[in-house]
Amino acid sequence: MAFFSRSGNPFTLFPFRFLFLLLTTMNIVEASSEPCSADTGPVIPTTRLVKFLQTLQETSLKTFGPNNFDPKMYVDLSLKSNLSTTIDAFDKLPRNATGAISAQDLSKFIDDYFDGAGNDLVYADPPDFVPEPEGFLPKVENSQVRAWALEVHSLWKNLSRKLSDSVLNRPEFHTLLPLPGSVVIPGSRFREVYYWDSYWVIRGLMASKMYDTAKSIVTNLISFIDTYGYVLNGARAYYTNRSQPPLLSAMIQEIYKQTGDLELVRKALPALLKEYQFWNTGIHSVTIQDSQASSHKLSRYYAMWNKPRPESTTLDKAWASKLLNDSEKQHFYREVASTAESGWDFSTRWMRNTSDITTLSTTSILPVDLNIFVLRMELDIAFFAKVVGDNETAESFLEASQTRKQAINSVFWNEEKGQWLDYWLDNGATFEECQAWQASNQNHRAYASNYLPLWIDLFNSGLATWLRNLKFNPVFKIRSGTMFIMVSKIRTYTSGIWGEVITCANLLRGILRILLVVCTDTCLVKKVIKSLESSGLVCAVGIATSLINSGNQWDYPNGWAPLQHMIIEGLLRSGSEEARAMAEDIAVRWIRTNYVAYKKTGAMHEKYDVEKCGDFGGGGEYIPQANWFWLVKWSCISIIGGVWMASRPED
Repeated sequence: MAFFSRSGNPFTLFPFRFLFLLLTTMNIVEASSEPCSADTGPVIPTTRLVKFLQTLQETSLKTFGPNNFDPKMYVDLSLKSNLSTTIDAFDKLPRNATGAISAQDLSKFIDDYFDGAGNDLVYADPPDFVPEPEGFLPKVENSQVRAWALEVHSLWKNLSRKLSDSVLNRPEFHTLLPLPGSVVIPGSRFREVYYWDSYWVIRGLMASKMYDTAKSIVTNLISFIDTYGYVLNGARAYYTNRSQPPLLSAMIQEIYKQTGDLELVRKALPALLKEYQFWNTGIHSVTIQDSQASSHKLSRYYAMWNKPRPESTTLDKAWASKLLNDSEKQHFYREVASTAESGWDFSTRWMRNTSDITTLSTTSILPVDLNIFVLRMELDIAFFAKVVGDNETAESFLEASQTRKQAINSVFWNEEKGQWLDYWLDNGATFEECQAWQASNQNHRAYASNYLPLWIDLFNSGLATWLRNLKFNPVFKIRSGTMFIMVSKIRTYTSGIWGEVITCANLLRGILRILLVVCTDTCLVKKVIKSLESSGLVCAVGIATSLINSGNQWDYPNGWAPLQHMIIEGLLRSGSEEARAMAEDIAVRWIRTNYVAYKKTGAMHEKYDVEKCGDFGGGGEYIPQANWFWLVKWSCISIIGGVWMASRPED
């Protein structure tokens, strides 16, 4: 995220999404390091324009040098005239004896034949924005914090865009993909819509009461499914070969909770069913047989690409230069793209050798968090199907969610550590094979993702939650991820159990069953809290992504807002007072470091050093990004009460 378009606003935001939501709520796996001998997976072809821009990117690095070089900027350029004319002009540029083009000639060529990166989007005034929405963060009373929150809220106007007429009229001139609605971009070097980032954008929009803007984002993502069969990593032609963590159903759930928009649910449900198929069939689906001979289907990341990523061609080729042959390079490129699909690009989490990027093996890992997101999708689809009257689909997906919960606990849960651990697949095995579960294949390294199941009610529902939900209500209803059975004016919390109480005997059996689940979940939450406390991940100002200081951005000492949010929200929803205290403590630390950094730099940052209050993070393949505004802070203050933090922002 290092480059701005020539006409870009230097105050575009990057972590805007997450500062919103938190103001409103080495035991290395023993595995062979040998790569697969050949890459035979699917490849989605790219466009002629993308291929040429990759050539331009490589040429520019040779001509201009590595200082302040951002490879992504070149694949985001837009043509001024047709591609054939542009390529012809490029081929005619003067070259010296070594084939190099002078900086002056290349700069003139780029100016003459391309519009700047980011010029394919134009500012759009969001129609549902107001400077201070009614009911905005009602629990934030401190004047300093409230002023800060309103500043962040005002930045929606800087992030709102619509497609230029040229993208709609001459799409072949652009790598930006046409979309039906207006967009909210992350900012800085990221000049397009991204998939999983959009979940936290929508959480922020909900707090800002910008419901129409949120629906536009969802409509855009649904259009990807209609066109490609899955939601793309981002809205560029070079992202068509991979997706990202599947959170579309969670976005729709957030909007529905606030608006009750039944038409949106009806429109989205067929698309969600199609996306569910994408993540649960073919190359993304793997079967594991546990020690009791029960088979479990789980999902993995697997990009449909085995070449250098167009947005990072020069970097990927440099990494691959140490590999011996084209087969090894193709395998490595697929692992790189699959890691980008995970959203954790890059991290030792995906490496067999934590000091060697070429040992990335993401396609050989069953990730805890991906399967939690798919489980959330199953629960959301069940809820949406019930809302529109499709009881058969609702029952089917509730059953699927229970099956996946069992699979997650069978394959990922480690009783001794009190964590859910990623699972390494046997080296060289194909996705069609059923693999036997082995304890040694669990990845015993500590990562924040080991605790993300807490985000799902099926894993965090304790007795206190059940007691809080006892109400006089004769209505039967289902809520995302949680089943409520209300009979004879008694509302009983069942944490996903599908049932119907008809007689007193059945009622008694149902209550006993509920209590068994509740007590089991309560013990589980206590074990996980103890594990998190002793893991070393909870640091001075937040949760570290890992304990390995590798220089990669999804490792120690960096903390990322999405991980803070999901763990904090899961702890809060568990009903445990101990968990709530821990959540509030982590939230205070995280908000404070964002607030201090904002006061020092005038900007929010995409990641923070969790050991130093007010310091932003580093590492990764691009310069650390400022003005991202992840948006998650606002919701956390709302969720956990707000006043305890709002009264002392600078402590």
